[in-house]
Amino acid sequence: MEGFNTLSRIVTEEQVIDKSRFIGIAIPLTTLEEIETALIRIREDYPNARHYVYAYRLHNGFMEKSSDDGEPQGTGGRPILDILQHRNIWNVLLVVVRYFGGVLLGTGGLTRAYGGTARQVINSTELKKLSVYHIYILRVPYQWFETLKYQFEQHDWFIQNEEFSDVINLHVNIPEHEIEKFREWIDDFTRKQVLYEDHGTIWR
Repeated sequence: MEGFNTLSRIVTEEQVIDKSRFIGIAIPLTTLEEIETALIRIREDYPNARHYVYAYRLHNGFMEKSSDDGEPQGTGGRPILDILQHRNIWNVLLVVVRYFGGVLLGTGGLTRAYGGTARQVINSTELKKLSVYHIYILRVPYQWFETLKYQFEQHDWFIQNEEFSDVINLHVNIPEHEIEKFREWIDDFTRKQVLYEDHGTIWR
């Protein structure tokens, strides 16, 4: 599965174009419920605006949507969505709030204003790249523990959790493209003395 970009924090940018105030807000999230809540909150935080134009993309289910919220069709939501698609950004809601300043911008002007505000928001933050990792749970005898921890650090294999009992259960995240390398290495290095199971995937 191909990796994707997302945001690590809420980002807000603002510009004034021909007396209209455009406020862009990008929010990282993962569900439709979070989107609905965020849209309500933005309307409360920026009351009496003329338009709340937005686009969102959710990686789970590959859902995406845009809304012009009363602006001429295709002049607001579509330019915002285009920017998210172009930068391969998922799990984000990007809203551009407009306070009308009395000057009509025309369809071309609106497209540039909404797209430009959205671009300003995205360019002002460092995107976070997410990739697929497999979760492996290893049953590690105590005599292997410190040696394996050191080796995992050298390979950049991330230890997510440690559970101590008769053996140590190590939860390790392995990049998808390194699965075969990991299996071959662990079997060879420990002479198959460490058992492991694949417990699915996560994005990180």
